[in-house]
Amino acid sequence: MNPIDYTGGRQTCISFPLGGIGTGCIGLGGDGRFIDWEIANHPNKGGLNGFSHVALRCEEAGRTVDLRLVQGDLRTGFSGSSDGRFAGFGFGPDRRLLAGLPHFRDTTFHAAYPFAEVGFSDPACPCEVQLTAFNPFIPLNDRDSGIPAAFLGYEVINRSDRPLAVTLAATLGDPLPDPQLHEHATDAPVKRLHFSTQGVPADDPTWGELTLATDAEHVSVQDYGFRGGWFDNLEILMRDLGAPGPLLPRTYPLDQAGKGNHGTLAAHFELAPGARHRVRFLIAWHFPTRENDWNASAAAAADASGLPRRWKNWYATCWPGGSRESAAYAFAHWARFEAETRRFQEALFSSTLPACVLDAVSANLSILKSPTVMRLEDGTFYGFEGCHCTCGCCEGSCTHVWNYAQALPFLFPQLARSMREADFAYNQTSTGGMPFRLQLPLGLRASEEGRSCADGLFGNVLVTYRDWKLSGDTAWLRRLWPAVKRAIAYAWHPQNIDRWDPERTGILTGRQHHTLDMDLFGPNPWLTGFYLAALRAAAEMARHLGEPEQAAEYDAIARRGQAWMEANLYNGEYYFQRIDLADRAPLDAHGVAATYWNAEHGEVKYQIGEGCGIDQVLAQLHADLYGLGDIFEPARVRSALAAIFRHNFASPLRDLVNPCRVFGLNDESGLVICSWPEGRRRPVIPVPYAQEAMHGFEYAAAALMISRGLLDEGLRVVAGVRERYDGRVRNPWNEIECGSNYARSMASYALLPILGGFSFDLTEGRIGFAPRPGMPVPFRTFWCAGGAWGLFELGAARAELRVLGGGLTLSRLTLPGLSAGAVARLGGRPVALQADADGLSFAPSLEMAADTETVLLEIDL
Repeated sequence: MNPIDYTGGRQTCISFPLGGIGTGCIGLGGDGRFIDWEIANHPNKGGLNGFSHVALRCEEAGRTVDLRLVQGDLRTGFSGSSDGRFAGFGFGPDRRLLAGLPHFRDTTFHAAYPFAEVGFSDPACPCEVQLTAFNPFIPLNDRDSGIPAAFLGYEVINRSDRPLAVTLAATLGDPLPDPQLHEHATDAPVKRLHFSTQGVPADDPTWGELTLATDAEHVSVQDYGFRGGWFDNLEILMRDLGAPGPLLPRTYPLDQAGKGNHGTLAAHFELAPGARHRVRFLIAWHFPTRENDWNASAAAAADASGLPRRWKNWYATCWPGGSRESAAYAFAHWARFEAETRRFQEALFSSTLPACVLDAVSANLSILKSPTVMRLEDGTFYGFEGCHCTCGCCEGSCTHVWNYAQALPFLFPQLARSMREADFAYNQTSTGGMPFRLQLPLGLRASEEGRSCADGLFGNVLVTYRDWKLSGDTAWLRRLWPAVKRAIAYAWHPQNIDRWDPERTGILTGRQHHTLDMDLFGPNPWLTGFYLAALRAAAEMARHLGEPEQAAEYDAIARRGQAWMEANLYNGEYYFQRIDLADRAPLDAHGVAATYWNAEHGEVKYQIGEGCGIDQVLAQLHADLYGLGDIFEPARVRSALAAIFRHNFASPLRDLVNPCRVFGLNDESGLVICSWPEGRRRPVIPVPYAQEAMHGFEYAAAALMISRGLLDEGLRVVAGVRERYDGRVRNPWNEIECGSNYARSMASYALLPILGGFSFDLTEGRIGFAPRPGMPVPFRTFWCAGGAWGLFELGAARAELRVLGGGLTLSRLTLPGLSAGAVARLGGRPVALQADADGLSFAPSLEMAADTETVLLEIDL
């Protein structure tokens, strides 16, 4: 496995997130700096933490011969950045970047998420340094993947012909409120320097603590950095670091406030010529208490509902002893964490999928480690849409955004199911409507006046079906089923103020809110497609739960709707919205003419009309992924997808008129939200964001293109996105939309099961593979479902299914190209099976649990 090489200009915009699921993170810059300190329950883009860094000192015969910071050349911002007085633009780089101190001339950066590897060398330095940075990312293991810490392994290599006494010193800034208490402990295998604030109560959201730790054998500690005016602190810090031998102690009285505090923990070791030595550092943090500080009305709402305003981060319930406890846990299990995370990385990147796909899938997994997400006190997973610079952007685990995201349900299904549970428990009205933003603190009930969005509500039904099939947990589905039925029935409920489908026609005709943040009026394939797919999923769930009459009703509505849609919403090339843009009557009926009527041009605003929309057949992607069959007529789906590529893919983007947000420009390429081919009427003011290239939409469309035989087109779309995020002008681990670390980009994960033709129904103990035409032979892919994850490989005459983690009860495996004489072996022993044209059935079912080693099922086709 070869990680992606970002060395050179591609290092410029890198900020590689290091942190756990729902814990916040620290960014590792492309030059090895620690940037974007987002650990205190808020985003903090561009935020630095004092003079935090690692320094290397080399000594010979008791004399320091080299001292430099383990970071590279600053690449941007030479005039400074942001604003301020006597700092910022016009005053040079922020002093906290330490750009004026000796550092390594040459750096390399290689990464394949979840690992980043940074190399440091300099002709003037007798040593080279290799940094391996990660945080555990282990499919299905959300606890160990949720440690609030950055794992840093520094390997120092003596390139000289002389023995050296080497010190690797980690300095950590203290961002906590005054007074700050610094304490160290070096009498145990794990040595640590601990920071805590003493000035606020422990249940205050600003209260926190940090631990810098190492398991190096020989260490020294300086609890506090020097306090003084002007540039004293950094002057003395470099003097202290450059002095041979151990660090000299320094303390200050607790009541003597000192902003800009630091502390340093140093590892000391001898290094013979050509030898190498590894030092492990860990930065752990603990900011246990949260509150809804992004919504000004949240506190009053909590009080009125008798709910506490504050809650604990889930990680604080796992390690109640704070960052010292989580640091000790991290070191106790570091080897396992690194091995299991490496196993996942190698499995994913050994997949014989196109490079742009592996890049897109892996890079966007980092969103789960960003401040976009949190875990509530009971473990419930909760997400913003993305991040502003200092706060979350668009609250509420927004259903019309998060139903695009496919990484979480496959890799951490328990967390995905917790989203369903919270939404149906607290975010459904008595009529079945589901306002699309879950409010915090958890327990606040949805307002009866809150409006639902069509793609969000029906998407919720679809992903409930997905999560049930991925887990096989029918008891879980049964608990949610009454709420699911209410959601479906909201379409025709007499108190649905938007009057979606009062006659149960199977077509949405009323006022339909959606993820492009306005409303469509009249029939359209995008939102009706979601409705039809949700009806199809609900019918299957009803049958499984012993409600055949309910299933028959859903099926009948879906058939009526599909027939009408195919007869009225297809123009011979693609699907479109049927609306008379000159008719104001629907707006008056809903009382929204002031918002939607363009009086100057006599036209309804914010509609698609005859346009070619990127999401017109999006519901079919959900159906293809979850095994629901055809929602649209298959030949027309392919035609529509070809039209989307033909009309919406802009390469280059420089000739596009885009008055909206700019996510691609100049000679970059992108698939835009909507186009109006020649001869089709374009609204004067079209649907919002029409000219934008938004990545989650692009990935979803690309995945469906590939699913329906347009492999080259789909891959070109994916490559276009990742070319925009190659590190030169944007961060590869921060795809933006409505803010940073945008959740919708996890739609990229759909590419993996689509290319592998991965199917699943764990209610039957079944998984399957059918690689798409154009994939190499032998074909190999990562997979995760049903409590297990691993690798699948298919050759001309042989297939292998490996379980690398978790466990799976396998009753049936569907495969292409089987012969009647197919045989299988589990752990080298023959197993009883029945082969048919579509797959293998096992009786008894196969128990495949990778407790201590890989479990291998071999099949001779």
